[in-house]
Amino acid sequence: MITKDKIDEYINKIPPAPQALKETLTLLNAGELIKASKAAQTDLALSAYLKELVNKPIYGFANEVTDVSQIFGILGVSGSQQTVYNYMTTLLSPGKWVLFKLNSRSFHELQAKLSKRWEQILQHLSIDDKNISSSIALLPASIIVSEALFNEKIDDVNLLRSAKNLDYNTILTRLCGVGIFDICEQISVKWEMPSEIAQIIQASSGLKPSEDEKINTLGKWMHLLLFYELSQPMFIEAGLNDFIDFQVDYVGDIYEDFATLMDIA
Repeated sequence: MITKDKIDEYINKIPPAPQALKETLTLLNAGELIKASKAAQTDLALSAYLKELVNKPIYGFANEVTDVSQIFGILGVSGSQQTVYNYMTTLLSPGKWVLFKLNSRSFHELQAKLSKRWEQILQHLSIDDKNISSSIALLPASIIVSEALFNEKIDDVNLLRSAKNLDYNTILTRLCGVGIFDICEQISVKWEMPSEIAQIIQASSGLKPSEDEKINTLGKWMHLLLFYELSQPMFIEAGLNDFIDFQVDYVGDIYEDFATLMDIA
């Protein structure tokens, strides 16, 4: 089994935070959008990431958006903070994915789709909370950590997959003693997010519902979103859909609402 220390070692690498990045997050946390955009502009890699992300088709802009202050204005405080967390995640992204069939383009696509659709959901639920908005960045971050952990035991992973046809979350739990939602929770603690974020993440597994109605509702919406996105052909091929075991009974009361919002036929 991979030890807790090894897991902590990977999680402690998130995020490697340059000064400009820390300043941007501090200003966003204070609601200082204009000052935050100016701080972000001093980090050329962050600026390039912001431009690449916001100009993806899912954002629906007819003309290319290139000005960082304009991007922050479009995204707002919550969206900008969420996007910076997504950027922090990419700093740890492997140069070459070994287990999952991903690359920088498909990984950024996953981030963009989850981010944009989570924003739709929160608007639908009339929730304006930058920490809840940023919580969706935890799943892509945990996928990177899982890739690194699996690569420590790649032969064991391949053997379990071929011999017993186990899903990746079960294999992760057997090798590490934690599942992907536990890793998400650990990252939320590392990022000093409020404790309710960890509760939402655990509820989104569909296996650990919360007694708090708001947290449980958010968990249901996130569970559906994760299952929906990871079931798209690109991510099925990458092997990511094996992480989410769809709990249909858990989300039955909101499924039609979700399908309408996502325009699912």
